[in-house]
Amino acid sequence: MDDIFTQCREGNAVAVRLWLDNTENDLNQGDDHGFSPLHWACREGRSSVVDMLIMRGARINVMNRGDDTPLHLASSHGHRDIVGKLIQCKADTNAANEHGNTPLHYACFWGQDLVAEDLVTNGAQVSICNKYGETPMDKAKPHLRELLREKAEKMGQNLAKIPFKDTFWKGTTRTRPRNGTLNKHAGIDYKQLSLLAKINENQSGELWQGRWQGNEVVVKVLKVRDWTTRKSRDFNEEYPKLRIFSHPNVLPMLGACQSPPAPHPIIITHWMPYGSLYNVLHEGTNFVVDQTQAVKFALDIACGMAFLHTLEPMIPRHYLNSKSVMVIRSCGFKHSFQDHKSMNRSKKIALKKTRKTKPEEINRRSADMWSFAVLLWELVTREVPYADLSNMEIGMKVALEGLRPTIPPGISPHICKLMKICMNEDPAKRPKFDMIVPILEKMQDK
Repeated sequence: MDDIFTQCREGNAVAVRLWLDNTENDLNQGDDHGFSPLHWACREGRSSVVDMLIMRGARINVMNRGDDTPLHLASSHGHRDIVGKLIQCKADTNAANEHGNTPLHYACFWGQDLVAEDLVTNGAQVSICNKYGETPMDKAKPHLRELLREKAEKMGQNLAKIPFKDTFWKGTTRTRPRNGTLNKHAGIDYKQLSLLAKINENQSGELWQGRWQGNEVVVKVLKVRDWTTRKSRDFNEEYPKLRIFSHPNVLPMLGACQSPPAPHPIIITHWMPYGSLYNVLHEGTNFVVDQTQAVKFALDIACGMAFLHTLEPMIPRHYLNSKSVMVIRSCGFKHSFQDHKSMNRSKKIALKKTRKTKPEEINRRSADMWSFAVLLWELVTREVPYADLSNMEIGMKVALEGLRPTIPPGISPHICKLMKICMNEDPAKRPKFDMIVPILEKMQDK
């Protein structure tokens, strides 16, 4: 099989899917010129491959060695549908390459009128200067220049030139592609890691706030009895796979450290100042989670789970619950792998419910859907599910008495119906996450 870059460039969707199904492959690697698979698919207009790469977690704002993002390439070649997809996934419309050119510079220079209009409609600035002092409108033909000027004024843009060294676009999430060997990274340097404050401690280990390479991170110190050569090998195989994710709704591991040199095996991930969904809902934060906000959050969670369910084989031991969903800002969630060995109450309920068959036949996807329904209930009620019952009582009542969370009055009938569908008595009749994502999108629009 040719390399992944060739397959993406040629639009071979079947080959790309097979390559992506191997979770050891890093879809954010770059070729000799720093082009990621997404760069090539966007440049050549391979829409189905772009969809697949984005769904699997391709970095939207990744830059090649010339600092071009996928949006630069799609814009210059006039692939309007792909430009729309990238913008929908939070592509930086004002990202500047090494010459200071933005996607709008490219669209104007190559006469991609419709793409240029779409970019301005979605926040692209018409007055950014490249390193030669030229704005996108300077690159445009007269008719497009006037059209963009009018549109920019309606959008409330200041038409005064923004110098090349202006810093207004700093703080974006643009990154460079990794090379093809990064997913085999041996680990972080323990000496570069500082533990600042303990956040939590349980049977699986300690959770710390820390710093690594100048960044705030969360450090999980794993308590593992009898650290053996085999456990060390398994650790090396498992955690690099968790580092490859960069889906907008999945929080990847930043790195790991073996024991030794660390006193205990360690994994690190991004610091989330807002904490988990559990913190937000039940521990008196300043967030106001009304039903509209709950739907927005549920959509983020469903998108992340839809991505995880595309992986073959599935990632082992990820548990969907309010403590493993991290709030990255007031409008977004990421699913975290930090609590990968803890099983919350709603997950236990789901597994007990599906244990009518042999243990090896448990449908994890159906169990995840049950957990999502409980999480949705938790979002709209801001209560802890079955707070007055023990885990054993919950399991018995769910399995033998058909226990369901009581839905209080005032909850949207659409949300109530979705919860009931996701908790179907028959696990095989529960929907898949990619089926409920469009439902939640329609709820959000309304």
